[in-house]
Amino acid sequence: MDDHHGTGTADGALSGVLVADFTRVLAGPYATMLLADLGAEVVKVERPGTGDDTRAWGPPYADGEATYYLGLNRNKRSIALDLHDPGDREVARALVARADVLIENFRPGTMERLGLGHEQAAELNPGLVYCSITGFGTGKGADMPGYDLVVQAVGGLMSVTGEPGNEPVKTGVALVDVITGLHAVAGLLAGLRHRDRTGQGQRVEVSLLSSLLSALTSQAAAYVAAGVVPRALGNRHPSIVPYEVFEAADRSMVIAAGNDRQFRALCAVLERDDLARDPRFATNPGRVTDREALVAALSESLARRPADAWCEALTSAGVPCGPINDLAAAFDLGASLGLEPVVQVDDPGRAESVPQVANPIRLGATPARYRLAPPHLGEHDAWVREILGR
Repeated sequence: MDDHHGTGTADGALSGVLVADFTRVLAGPYATMLLADLGAEVVKVERPGTGDDTRAWGPPYADGEATYYLGLNRNKRSIALDLHDPGDREVARALVARADVLIENFRPGTMERLGLGHEQAAELNPGLVYCSITGFGTGKGADMPGYDLVVQAVGGLMSVTGEPGNEPVKTGVALVDVITGLHAVAGLLAGLRHRDRTGQGQRVEVSLLSSLLSALTSQAAAYVAAGVVPRALGNRHPSIVPYEVFEAADRSMVIAAGNDRQFRALCAVLERDDLARDPRFATNPGRVTDREALVAALSESLARRPADAWCEALTSAGVPCGPINDLAAAFDLGASLGLEPVVQVDDPGRAESVPQVANPIRLGATPARYRLAPPHLGEHDAWVREILGR
């Protein structure tokens, strides 16, 4: 932050931006961590005694702390405030009056009852960009609980995930929360741009359901534009063939031949030029129509060699492919490619540095910085009160 807020941290793309973070669990904390990585000063407001729910979401733990919490809260400062206590609520109001951004994900109406709703906050601070994250909006869906699993179910994601005819399947991570956090960051940056031009803040609203419907992209477009209700296809793509999982001699791999040239290259590597010449498979629409026959022929050939051998040959030929890695192999791959997917964040209050997944945004002039390890509950009470004069 700059001298306007009296903290003087190192410059970043969002240096000088003070964020009042009233979020917990995943979507909000993920958004505020990304902002913090890019230089914003984030003050995390937590309940005394318990703090963010994810502090208790374990195992697994790292040195007694839940890894779920540790993975979402670096570069933040924690203050413990009981928002039902008049004195603590005044501290929260002072923070709101000073902040550039407020982000919250309480049930709709909660912040208003606490005297911290958008209209109340705007009276304190007309330039405030105020972001609310909800499950289903602030209208008829206001009372519906916004849990990722529920939204995956009612929002259609589970209907297109899993094997045909089997039980619907959720994604392996709370993906809707992550997507919503990313939408919140985009909305906040747009709000800050408008504030910088006009001096006026505004309300930013994102919901889990709306974010998911947008993120369903091609599947959603099939319904909206053509009335097609997609169904689960397992690892297959509804519109591209071959684009799925195959079994090599030793393990599973994926091939994603997205155009005719790539398909011909695949056939050449497999020494199956007969498939490339077959009029049924000459174009992608034909391959989609005769999917079963083509996949059976490809599977027979791929079963003859190990996955790594196929991947090396196919990659050299320009065919998108890869083995199905576990997370250990995935991080090893990122490291081998020089992407530096893991960073170590030092903390004098911990015996060892805290390993973190690196911010994926690369900025040439103002890169992400890892200034602070995830805070202990209330660790920065005195610091926050001092900058607020409280």
